[in-house]
Amino acid sequence: MSALPATGREWHLVARPHGWPTPDDFALREVPVPEVGEGQILVRNLHFSVDPYMRGRMNDVKSYVPPFQLDQPMDGGAVGEVIASRAESVAVGDHVLHGLGWREYAVLDADSAAKIDASLAPLTAYLGVLGMPGLTAYAGLLEVASFKEGDAVFVSGAAGAVGSEVGQIAKLKGASRVIGSAGSDEKVKLLVEEYGFDAAFNYKNGDVTKQLKAAAPDGIDVYFDNVGGDHLEAAISAFNVHGRAAICGMISMYNATEPTPAPRNLALVIGKRLRLQGLLVADHRALQPQFVQEVSGWIRSGELKYGETKVPGIENGVEAFLGLLRGENTGKMIVSLAD
Repeated sequence: MSALPATGREWHLVARPHGWPTPDDFALREVPVPEVGEGQILVRNLHFSVDPYMRGRMNDVKSYVPPFQLDQPMDGGAVGEVIASRAESVAVGDHVLHGLGWREYAVLDADSAAKIDASLAPLTAYLGVLGMPGLTAYAGLLEVASFKEGDAVFVSGAAGAVGSEVGQIAKLKGASRVIGSAGSDEKVKLLVEEYGFDAAFNYKNGDVTKQLKAAAPDGIDVYFDNVGGDHLEAAISAFNVHGRAAICGMISMYNATEPTPAPRNLALVIGKRLRLQGLLVADHRALQPQFVQEVSGWIRSGELKYGETKVPGIENGVEAFLGLLRGENTGKMIVSLAD
């Protein structure tokens, strides 16, 4: 057995961003790897996730998840190989999903890691299509937005890890029409040709409200919101009576330093009897077994496709995160530490 590592690199937040984060807000530091205590495991991370919600954790404000602490390692979803174990439930060589990303090595209680099977799906799938983003899509569409067969569905940020899965699940469940927005013509083409959306548009090419109206002439019944702002305003205009929105994210506002004006048409919520409901995936853990069973079946059958954008090397972790905020990813953005 090879010697265990004495040190490893990890990303620390060293300044709280004002507006758009910059590389100067972060530092990659080499630190000692902690001793493995009773009931704990040492994991060599192979891949870790960068996600839009992490931008909010960089602000020192009370929220549904605690803020990152300055000069401390950041965290997030990761998958890796167990290289030392003092827990009966986990063996050396097992692959696990856990919450201590942004670093090369993680020591954690075995109880807070989940064993995953690389024979069922690639390890990276457990960070995306079969992981937190996938469950977000599944629960948000089916439970929060109360999707039913025949609904017309609009998804913003539709080429991302969550949005692309929302649209495909809607199609598989019998949506009458699925429309997506994305930030490039290439992504628009991908949504229609690869993911089976009925229509898609590039929000940078013109007024979102007008483009959505053209793509959904009969209106929409469900809106899955990853963007907020002008996209939420457009959805409110396009909603049919009793429309439902799952408000998952508002990436258009995460780096704003001034209040954003849209949506300016909230009064329509009354006459249309709309339901706009916030979505936190942690509220829907009970759906996990059903979600994994159904979605893994669609993946194996080829009915559900997923994209990943992999950035190699821990030293490129921050650049991957900034690229995610700029919309440079297609599907799940992942930092790969594996050779």
